[in-house]
Amino acid sequence: MQIVPNTVPLAAGTIILIALAALAPGTHALAANAGGAAGHKLVPHRAVYDMKLADAEEQAGIAGLKGRMVYDFSGDACEGYSVNFRFVTEFQDKNGSSQITDLQTTSFEEPNAESYQFLAKTFVDRKLVESTRGTARAGEGGITVELKEPSEKSVRIGSDVLFPTEHLLSIMKAADDGVHFVAADIYDGAETGEKVYATTTVIGTNARNDVAADSAGGVASLDGLAYWPVTVAYFDPEKDDASGELMPVYQLSFRLFENGISGRLNLDYGDFTIQGQMASLELYEETECPRP
Repeated sequence: MQIVPNTVPLAAGTIILIALAALAPGTHALAANAGGAAGHKLVPHRAVYDMKLADAEEQAGIAGLKGRMVYDFSGDACEGYSVNFRFVTEFQDKNGSSQITDLQTTSFEEPNAESYQFLAKTFVDRKLVESTRGTARAGEGGITVELKEPSEKSVRIGSDVLFPTEHLLSIMKAADDGVHFVAADIYDGAETGEKVYATTTVIGTNARNDVAADSAGGVASLDGLAYWPVTVAYFDPEKDDASGELMPVYQLSFRLFENGISGRLNLDYGDFTIQGQMASLELYEETECPRP
């Protein structure tokens, strides 16, 4: 799983779950070193999560939050991976006013991380307020992003920047090797399509799942599966506090299962936190793919 919020005004806690991709050697630096994680079979699936406000400090101005997130993942390591995602939230402020945000995204990542296509639309009270669309392609000199929205332009980012699936794959490889800390720069098309985040990931000890503890309805297909507790902190390199220290924009904690499904989401923005619990899980038929 990967979760990547874009921006967070009063009512826009947003996350994108990106499936893991099995990569072959020859892509950019971290990805080439991560190929050993391909032993984990990734399951095409549709997961629904109920989201709620866990806690909020006074300065957040949030009195309540409820929402639902739907994540639909399909594809394989031979053809690439597609993700369709929607996250609808309703925020209430201290004055009794409410606002509904609706984030809708689609993305496709080619095998070997050769390219990453993305389209994201954000609606506030049913009005479109942001749209980002483009394609990022890896080449010898780095990664080139061809943006179509919000404006047409080309952007160059570093060769060591990872796409979301590469990032998750590097986490899986580190977990398999007993490594508990991973640092990487990530590009996911966030905001206007020009943002690169710095991330640090802490990986906990492997454990076995208790189905009753992971979802409200008891998702039996996760019962007994191995998982890692994972926390990813996202930093904006362009921002720091008054002391010059770089502070995380947000932190995401979740259970990363061995089949690529994510559970027990916790999204911490500092002055408020959103929790997600799996409400339902549908597994799709798996396609034949000779790659590990």
